[in-house]
Amino acid sequence: MSSTSAIPVLTYHAMNVNGVDYADNDHVALAADLAWLHAHGWRIVPLAAAVAALFEGGAALPPRSCAISFDDGSWFDWHDLDHPVYGRQRGLAGILRDFRDRHGVAVHATSFVIVSPDARAELDRTCMLGLGWWGHDWWPAAESEGLVAIESHSFDHNHHTLRATAQKDGRTGRFDVIEDEATADIEILHASRWLDALLPTRRTRLFAYPYGQSSAFLREDYLPRRSADHGLVAAFGTEPRMMRATDSRWNLPRFVCGADWRSTDELARLLDAA
Repeated sequence: MSSTSAIPVLTYHAMNVNGVDYADNDHVALAADLAWLHAHGWRIVPLAAAVAALFEGGAALPPRSCAISFDDGSWFDWHDLDHPVYGRQRGLAGILRDFRDRHGVAVHATSFVIVSPDARAELDRTCMLGLGWWGHDWWPAAESEGLVAIESHSFDHNHHTLRATAQKDGRTGRFDVIEDEATADIEILHASRWLDALLPTRRTRLFAYPYGQSSAFLREDYLPRRSADHGLVAAFGTEPRMMRATDSRWNLPRFVCGADWRSTDELARLLDAA
């Protein structure tokens, strides 16, 4: 099997800090997984390069290539933080740097961020501790360094803890309820344009569905039909399997740490089975 016909995408959530062990801390898991992947001959490539190789005639990737993504775009993706219960946490970007410096090999991740500043500020209060750990001050630095790419996880995630979202009929907590043009424009088109204005040296090209959920309207109509407007080339769900050239680029699969594997042994079995 060539790497450009099947590529695993491994996804982590930096806010998953519910202990100090692999199974309940995605920071611990990422560090262990990077070491395991390197020891077993896997090479980590940018997610954009994986998409280009499979769907856009881009450069072929080396054997045993994989890509890494982060979801939600909190400070934990970038900054080291003192957790009030579990102590000092190395930010996910710091873990990537530590791995790169230790092994002398390139590494990269894509952070799918919730775009709206107002939504993130409210989510910081309702889903974290209200300490300002969901700002976007680090996004320009991430793009400048080139270690973590910033891409879209929608404008407001249609999150159930928000008082109001782009979904006007009040159905929140799911993303597969996005089924009309006006709402999709806010969640996807407006999100891309907001990111492009904030980070003018790059363009938003990738999208990750909140909760991994998408409607037929988004996958089969809106995203392909409006591609010239929103500029996206691919969208990701969370079906746990390898990404292949035969997949629809508007609902690409990803493996999610904690949901699909909870140890390096389980990761090994998952990649072997896939």
